[in-house]
Order: sequence, then structure tokens, then C-alpha cells
Amino acid sequence: MIKRIVKLTFQPDQIDNFIKIFEESQPKILAMPGCTHLELWRAVGDSNVLFTYSYWEREEDLDHYRQSEFFKATWQRTKALFEDRAEAWSVEVVSD
Repeated sequence: MIKRIVKLTFQPDQIDNFIKIFEESQPKILAMPGCTHLELWRAVGDSNVLFTYSYWEREEDLDHYRQSEFFKATWQRTKALFEDRAEAWSVEVVSD
């Protein structure tokens, strides 16, 4: 399983616009093969920063999502809202 956190820093007046896009997109992303969890976190102490937190069954599932037309279209809608470049961390969790 891949656990992924993406830090998103927004222009101050664009947070609500992103939250609306996220709420529209969340069910569609969760319906994609391999995505088992997706939520949005607010940063403590920085109101311009949000984090997405997701679980993916396999790296290939995450790659398929990032290469999908849905991701490309959503990225086009959101990238203009950012104040800074998105940062992402992925951790593969191996169970015994």
C-alpha cells in the first residue's frame, strides 16, 4: 500500500475554490482503481496550506491516476490557485 501526502500552498483568496474542487473530485478519485482513502487536512498555523492524504493499493494505481485525463483536467483547474509549488511524499507500507 502507498500512503501519499501532498502539501498544497494556495493564494489566500483561493482556498475555498480548491475545497469546492476537492469535494467534487473526491468521490471520482475514490472510484479509481486502487484508491482506498482520500481526505483533506488543514495545516495548523498556516491557513494557506492544505494537505491531501490518500492510500493507494499499488504504485501502478497511483501512476494510472496521475496519467488519467481526469487528473489532467483537475490539475488544469487547480494549478492557477497555488501560491507555491506542490510538494508530495509517498511511503510504501509493507505488511507482514
